[in-house]
Amino acid sequence: MKKKIFVLAVCLLLLVSSFGCLVGVAASKPVTIKIFMGSPEYSDAMNALINQYKKVAPNVTIQLEIMQSDLPTILKARIAAGNIPDIFQTTAGGEIESYAEYSADLTKEPLAKAMTATIRNDMSYNGKVLGFPIKGNVFALVYNKELFAKAGITTVPKTMSQMEAACKKLQAKGITPFGNGYKEWWVYKHIFQHFLDAASNNPSKLVADFIAGKTTFKQHPILNQYFDFVDLTVKYGAAKPLECDFNGEVSAMGTGKVAMITGQGAWAEEGILKLDPNIKLGIMGYPINEDPKNSKIIYGADQALRIAKDSKVLAETKKFINWMYTSDYGRNTWFPKVAKVVPPIVNAPAPNLQIPKAAQEIMKKEPVGPLAINYSLDSFHQKLGEIMQAYIAKAKTRDEAINEIQQAWIKLGGVK
Repeated sequence: MKKKIFVLAVCLLLLVSSFGCLVGVAASKPVTIKIFMGSPEYSDAMNALINQYKKVAPNVTIQLEIMQSDLPTILKARIAAGNIPDIFQTTAGGEIESYAEYSADLTKEPLAKAMTATIRNDMSYNGKVLGFPIKGNVFALVYNKELFAKAGITTVPKTMSQMEAACKKLQAKGITPFGNGYKEWWVYKHIFQHFLDAASNNPSKLVADFIAGKTTFKQHPILNQYFDFVDLTVKYGAAKPLECDFNGEVSAMGTGKVAMITGQGAWAEEGILKLDPNIKLGIMGYPINEDPKNSKIIYGADQALRIAKDSKVLAETKKFINWMYTSDYGRNTWFPKVAKVVPPIVNAPAPNLQIPKAAQEIMKKEPVGPLAINYSLDSFHQKLGEIMQAYIAKAKTRDEAINEIQQAWIKLGGVK
């Protein structure tokens, strides 16, 4: 009898404890998580994620603020003012170190264990995972397969001479070869990284040497060929490239006005498909010089979201991101079907899109370049963009531009 009473008492105690926990959840104060990021192309996807999480955690309100431009400048101003968002975006690579003091350590969180090894490395500094991406990214020249076929181009060009020959074939058919969004500073960065990878067997070290002032463009002729490629794209490109931004490139490709777009990758496909759902897209590495082995696509995580380590809602913010990375909705629905990105998660399904699928096929057969360029800060890359814009406008000579880029790398490229 005593045993029965004891068992009943334990059951009642457990029931009361459980009820108390449930009441605690229901009665917990509402919290607000603030997200500050760029990547306006993912506005709809992020709002879908937020709406889905509201069903899981109705007491959590998530405020999303997305910047079209100037995100680094505004973020720095907010940090200086002590107004750090709970989740904020920077680039990966070098900026992982720059913002380390403001970033929560996520090493032991489930989301870190869910990341692929390549992505985790892109998000780490001093052995700690300090960020997480909303996507793995593919960087390549995007081209219209049907326009290539119309011009009689049967194999993708892998050298500069092959590319110029392809451009002439396209022009002969009344097709503009290149759409160039040279109004955007980051387009120059995305192109330049292909040349940096080709210039060294250890491109991350090469970046560090440039930042330290230990090497110059003249010691790496491949980097000078970056200017050759930009010249080629302007020569065979749409008019007024300095007035064309990301949306302009997407529009030009989606309406069949150009055969290729520069400085873009997997993130551009959704916008293109909205304009032409039947377009056939392909990707290829950038032609660097006359060595076809240097022409590679690049894969990795170029952007990082961080959780502010001093966030007043740190625990709830971590719960949200862990759910994003480990829930069935996040793994199997949001990344591949809603955001339609290459998931940064181990064994997650790929999106049903042409560019990620093409990248998967290329990666099975050919080596892929690393995102070494990210180990230079965006403060440098913004300056690089300004210098290249002046070069394209013929306000600077190539020598002047190269000298200024080298100086900018030392002054702005790394954490001081």
